Amino acid sequence: MFSRDRWQEIFQSIGKNRLRTFLSGFTITLGILIFTVLYGFGNGLKNTFQEFFVDDATNTIWLFPGRTSKPHKGFATGRRIEFRNDDIDDIKKDFAMYVEYITPRISRGGTAKYKGESNTYTTRAVGPAHQDSEKTIIMQGRFINENDIKEKTKNIVIGRLVKKDLFKNGETALGKYVDIDGIAYKVVGVFQDDGGDNEERYIYMPYTTRQLIEKNTDKIDQIIVGFKLSIGYAGSKAFESSLNKYMRNKHIIAMDDQNGMFIRNAAEGVKQTLLFATILQWVVTGVAIVTLLAGIIGISNIMVFVVKERTKELGIRKAMGASPKSVVGMVLQESVFITTISGVVGLIIGMMTLNFVGVRLEDYFIKNPYVGTGTVIGATILLIFFGAIAGYIPARRAAKIKPIVALRDE
Repeated sequence: MFSRDRWQEIFQSIGKNRLRTFLSGFTITLGILIFTVLYGFGNGLKNTFQEFFVDDATNTIWLFPGRTSKPHKGFATGRRIEFRNDDIDDIKKDFAMYVEYITPRISRGGTAKYKGESNTYTTRAVGPAHQDSEKTIIMQGRFINENDIKEKTKNIVIGRLVKKDLFKNGETALGKYVDIDGIAYKVVGVFQDDGGDNEERYIYMPYTTRQLIEKNTDKIDQIIVGFKLSIGYAGSKAFESSLNKYMRNKHIIAMDDQNGMFIRNAAEGVKQTLLFATILQWVVTGVAIVTLLAGIIGISNIMVFVVKERTKELGIRKAMGASPKSVVGMVLQESVFITTISGVVGLIIGMMTLNFVGVRLEDYFIKNPYVGTGTVIGATILLIFFGAIAGYIPARRAAKIKPIVALRDE
């Protein structure tokens, strides 16, 4: 129940003991402030890991041909494995329940020229699904499509930095022809990639066009398979195992020949990366919690001192008829009030600090540090709860002292 007289007593007590109140509040404010900032930094580190290491699609399996290191079924060691277009078709057909998309990739270096400007870039001959695997963002025009594959068109999609290098003074690139190693290609799209500058210096073309240029071959460098997200991590590992066995049987590679073919599941790498990021976040959070506990201990020590200092006052109150319950309630209410106000102040300062330093910490691998509302409210309630306990225990002990004994306290 609200008691005006009690609140007046609390404010009078605070006014008479400004230093004591300040020290109590400062300990609480500092604890919440440090907890908020450190927890936010932990989230910022996790954001950095996700941006740097989870740039591409996470539901992909990469297949790379190699050179056999063991004889198998009559074939000698040192045989070069080559993937071909029919591998794409077979995987689509035999693993239809797992595959969401699939694309080959053929990488070559080449010199691109346009109106006196030239530079060397890596060209990637791919299928339309490559856009999904690399999370390529089209800025202008379009990406490679099925018609480009079917017609073996000399169309290309260039990275943002390729456009910047070759097309000066803001000249549009769409519809223009770029010479790559003596062959003219029409620019049908310009893309950007959140993976960084290197990712924006690639040039994409239809893989069938590259194969046509290379004496109409059907060889491909690697295969990227996107599996359905619905199968989950366990399903992706089972799919990886089946696909590995399938391709090894098709290309006659021993199952224990690590060099004959390489397979990489992006989900595995993402899991390990995010696990490390989570562990790092928990370490930082642990430090923040220890700091919060130190604040709680500080409150407890101060409240013990406060109640000890007011022992004579509490004795006078009891001598004048105050019940032990009212004495405890007054001290407890004052403790909770100071803890709440100080905790909210620490929370506000902490959030303002994160907002202020957020963009300034990207060079230190902390990106967009933040703290969830539920986390900070929970931490504040926890601190208020322990602040109440810190005030209750010594107050209850003092309330049990007989008035005559309390009045003699020095």
